[in-house]
Amino acid sequence: MTVRIGFVGTGFIARTHSWFLKHSAADHQIVAAHDLDVERARAFADRVGAHVVDQDELLDRVDVVFVTTWTSEHERLVAAAANRGLAVFCEKPLGVDAASAQRMVDAVEQAGVVNQVGLILRFMPQFVHARSLLADDRAGRLLAVSFRDDQFIPIQSHYGSTWRVDPACCGRGTLLEHSIHDVDVMQWMCGPVDRVSGTVREVHGYPRIDDVAVARLEFVGGGIASLTSIWHDLLDRPSLRNIEIFCEQLYLHLDGEPDGALTWQYTGEPVQSLAGDDLAHACIEGGGGRKRDLAPVPGGAMFNPLTPFLDAIADGRPSPLPLSEAVAAHRIVDAIYASADGGGAPVDV
Repeated sequence: MTVRIGFVGTGFIARTHSWFLKHSAADHQIVAAHDLDVERARAFADRVGAHVVDQDELLDRVDVVFVTTWTSEHERLVAAAANRGLAVFCEKPLGVDAASAQRMVDAVEQAGVVNQVGLILRFMPQFVHARSLLADDRAGRLLAVSFRDDQFIPIQSHYGSTWRVDPACCGRGTLLEHSIHDVDVMQWMCGPVDRVSGTVREVHGYPRIDDVAVARLEFVGGGIASLTSIWHDLLDRPSLRNIEIFCEQLYLHLDGEPDGALTWQYTGEPVQSLAGDDLAHACIEGGGGRKRDLAPVPGGAMFNPLTPFLDAIADGRPSPLPLSEAVAAHRIVDAIYASADGGGAPVDV
């Protein structure tokens, strides 16, 4: 079965997903594209061999809709696709808050369509293998996580997403638009979060658009995490992460990039480190990924998030990362903003 794909929104993130599709082993074809910027839609369509169409015609032509617009449009577009019985891939964040994200989950579940959210860190070998190491009984209890995420404010350079400083389009700033990834992968690796506090700043001067966010997350199991999320103007730093995790008997360090290294040490054992292809194949050997899903990246490989999604559509089964998986991170982010807006007092999730 050749899965017919249509993109609504043809900016930077759409180009990123088209790259993953180019390197996917699943049988597919990008057949339609739509964007409010017609010239941008034409450039994207020419690149992938698709036709530029309006939204209604796109829904008539495809089996799956990739929603890669600004955030406030996600809910409407996901509902439109689901009402047509079409599969849906929606970029993160799902919505401008947890309530809109939950409505999107309700829409796809009521329609019974295959759906997936673009929380890509769950497919990076560092995080996949780190999760398995943390689950090992030798690790002991989680103690603390230090997570720093920085990138230049994405209204410039290759991002060019000027809508990210308009709260009517994006909702809020770096914590929601960028670090929803970080919040999601932390609770995926370390367990549920039940209490948070946070502080945000708007240094660039865009109202409601935080460019510095510092949050404290308390895990149900007792561990504590600090998250620092920054949008700066250092164009040589497009998106970088540094993560350290301490358990009673395990230390982990991740540099958070697709070609980066994971370093770890259990009590009484030597320091170990893996990166690139070696790390990806260690994940496969441990049952954390499929060889079929590997996609090349500079310096190594990562797991292609779109191959299992397209396989699920072809096979008529749920995807590995449905929209419902994103709601927990949205609730955590909402709670951090509630804390920050209220002066930093702790808030229960």
